[in-house]
This record gives sequence, structure tokens and C-alpha cells, in this order.
Amino acid sequence: MPDPRIRRKARERALQFLFGLDFTNNPCEPAAAVFWEIEPTRPSVRHYAMTLIRGVCEQRDTLDEAIVGALQKWTPERIGGVERNILRIALYEMRNAQDVPIPVAINEAIELAKTFAAEEAPRFINGILDRLKDDG
Repeated sequence: MPDPRIRRKARERALQFLFGLDFTNNPCEPAAAVFWEIEPTRPSVRHYAMTLIRGVCEQRDTLDEAIVGALQKWTPERIGGVERNILRIALYEMRNAQDVPIPVAINEAIELAKTFAAEEAPRFINGILDRLKDDG
């Protein structure tokens, strides 16, 4: 069983990286190498963070399409960068991480939102992920 503290820190690091990547056109892997130089991180945290980073980078268009499809009374442009990347990470885990139950992925996304996003973000993220949980 993976250590939840390591996974939470990895999600935080992945969020920080992916949020920054949104502002550049840099390829994922070279940008990640620079990120790890700036943000020294324990190998166990870095390993899972890179799993999330690679997965989100590889599936970004598919993840974004699903997220947009789950919006109700919102336009994609209204989603903040932090919230968008929290949704990407959680949806990636929900679809791909065999050892992360869907409720855990959703809860972890809500916790990330409480720490890094706007005050109303946890409810918004919970609503979107709840619509996507049976999406496959």
C-alpha cells in the first residue's frame, strides 16, 4: 500500500509543475528536469509526481475534453489554472491509477483545492469529478 503522505506531496508537486507548464510551450520532460533542479524532492515523491505529470501531459487533450463535457453552466475559460490542473490530475488518477480508488482521487483533489485554489473551488471540483466518476 502506497504511503498517502508521499502521494499527497507528489500531487502537490505535480500540480505546481503542471500549473507552470500551462504558461509555456515547453515539452513536458525537459521542463520537468528543470523543475526538479529548482524544487529538490525526495525520490519517492518525485517518482509518483512524474507518473502524474507524464500521464497528464500524454492525455491532456482527452482529460480536458472530459472536463469540458462535465461542465454545467460554466465555460472552459472560467476554470482557473490551478483548478484545471487539479481536475486533470484527479481524472488521470481516476482513469489510470489502479491502486487509487476513485473516492480517494476525488478527496485528494478536494484537499489540493483547499490548499491551493480559490475558496469555492473544493465544491466546484467535487461536482465536476462526481459527474466524471462513472465516465470510465
